[in-house]
Amino acid sequence: MTTSTPESPLPHSGTPAPSSPVSGPAPEVSPRAIRGAATWLALAVALLSLLATGMLWQRLGQAQQELARRSQDVALEAAQARTRAGEAEALVNELQARLSVAELRLSEVSLQRTQLEELMLSLSRSRDDHLVQDLESAVRLAQQQTELTGSAQPLISALQAADARIARAAQPRLNPVQRAIARDIDRIQSTPVADVPTAVQVLDELVRQVDDWPLLNRVDVPAGAAPAAAASDGSVDSPADGPQADGPEVAGGWARVSTWWTAWWQRAWADVSRSGQELVRVSRIDRPEAALLAPDQAFFLRENLKLQLLNARLSLLARHNASARADLAAVARAIDAYFDRGVPQVASALRTLSQLREDLVGHELPRADDTLAALSVAAGGR
Repeated sequence: MTTSTPESPLPHSGTPAPSSPVSGPAPEVSPRAIRGAATWLALAVALLSLLATGMLWQRLGQAQQELARRSQDVALEAAQARTRAGEAEALVNELQARLSVAELRLSEVSLQRTQLEELMLSLSRSRDDHLVQDLESAVRLAQQQTELTGSAQPLISALQAADARIARAAQPRLNPVQRAIARDIDRIQSTPVADVPTAVQVLDELVRQVDDWPLLNRVDVPAGAAPAAAASDGSVDSPADGPQADGPEVAGGWARVSTWWTAWWQRAWADVSRSGQELVRVSRIDRPEAALLAPDQAFFLRENLKLQLLNARLSLLARHNASARADLAAVARAIDAYFDRGVPQVASALRTLSQLREDLVGHELPRADDTLAALSVAAGGR
């Protein structure tokens, strides 16, 4: 849209326009021209105002549309936000519930873990206690076997087996037990032990020899008497048989009779001498009780010695060394009092009894006292 401006009054065509301003008063303008110019100016301002108002209205409409659109978008986003907030709240509630369940399960797992650790510790402690109890039982059983057999080898084997089991277990609290086992093994191996089986065999042999030991008051013929008598008989018979084998002769009859008489007399004298030696025997007996011992009492004496030797044997098997030494001493005193010590068998028996008594002095069976004490401490948990 175009606007026209009022034309200014032109001078008359016959009057030339001044080419340059001249000094003097300004020409007067007519009121009509002023009113026309003001009208056209107001019209132009109105048109401009209308144009600006239209533009502003258009822009306001656009702004309202944009605002409405944005309001819709904001309302939609707010609805979506509320929906998401509701979903988030539901999710938070669900997560809170899951967190509560997780915390409950975590507490249960923690409790179960604590109980499991306590159970494992209890099992470990129970295993160690069972190991200690087994070791103590094995050592005590080996101690009993040592007392029954009289040999230290069962106890040494049991201690070595216990040391190997402790080494496999690898428990630090059993280290004192292992050190005690090492000390007991060294001490037992260095301790002398009486040979009980050999001593029992010796006692059995002595029991079999009791009947062969001669008493001090024996009245039997010495062992060399019979051969001597036989030799004398042979020496007497041979001269007597010689003349008989030769036959009677007239020239030497008296000589043969004299020889036969001499031989007969020697033989009769030998028989009388032997009979006298069998009836009376003179010997020296220092102890009267040995001389007054009757034959039936000699039987009971031998049986009593056998019983005392068997009692000493039982004492050895029962590991009562003091009782065995007392029985052996009583047997030795009886042998010394009633039997002939000049006989090699009796002298050998006395030497054997003396050696047995010396072997049983101070040879006590070893014991694993340090190991048992350490096992007791380990079982007590100290």
